[in-house]
Order: sequence, then structure tokens, then C-alpha cells
Amino acid sequence: MIPSREVLLVEDNPGDVRLVQEAFEATDGDHELHAVPTGEDAMRFLERRARDANGTLPDLVLLDLNLPGTDGETVLERIRKSRDLRRLPVIVLTSSEASEDVEACYRRAANAYLTKPIAPDDLVSMIRSVETFWFDRVRLPPQ
Repeated sequence: MIPSREVLLVEDNPGDVRLVQEAFEATDGDHELHAVPTGEDAMRFLERRARDANGTLPDLVLLDLNLPGTDGETVLERIRKSRDLRRLPVIVLTSSEASEDVEACYRRAANAYLTKPIAPDDLVSMIRSVETFWFDRVRLPPQ
């Protein structure tokens, strides 16, 4: 049996959180989705997990850019500067299509940059693709 995969969703819009939850539920995978609404909440979650001897880091972080307080770019930068967190796969999942946002995220070592689709069915399709690629195809170094 394939173990449950943990995903940390950093998203302040409750509607988008619900849509991503529903998209994961529509896939065949076994997921535990943790959602936090701010960049500071994300860092606290990740740092607490990194410090806990029995804790594990999530298998994937889905990160919105437009967050209250600490924005997504700053969260990404802090993850990449952390010895304990830098290997985490981070996918930026945002509504921004601005080329300067795309460039800034890749400069900060985002693993991928995805623009949120408008249609719920398209989001399910995107989440399925993410799941297949990151959980079934990619081989990552141990955390």
C-alpha cells in the first residue's frame, strides 16, 4: 500500500482552499492536506515539523504568492535559505500570470510555477498532473 502523501497548501482564500481540497479528493491518491492562510503560519508549521524528532516534512508545498503579511516570494526565499527545509518541493500555485512573478519565483528556486485555472474541472486536472508527476514519477533525495 502506498503511504499517504502530505501536502501543505499555503492559501488565504477559503474558496480556493475548498477547491484544492475537492480537487485532491477527486484524484485516486491518498493525501493529507494541511492548509494555512498566511506565510507566517506556513513557516511555523514547517519549522515545527523540522524540529520535531518524530515529525516529518510534507511531501509537497503548494504556495500562493498573494498572502497577507509575509508574501509567497518571501516564504519561498525563507524555505530555500533553511538548512532543514531547502529540499522541500515547492510549487507556486497562484492567480498571477505576470512574467515578473514567474521570474522572481524561479530565481528563488521554485520547483514549478502554475497559474490557477478558473474552471474547477481544470483545477482537478492540474492537481492530478501534479500528483502523478511529483508523487509517482519524480525521485527526490531524502529529507
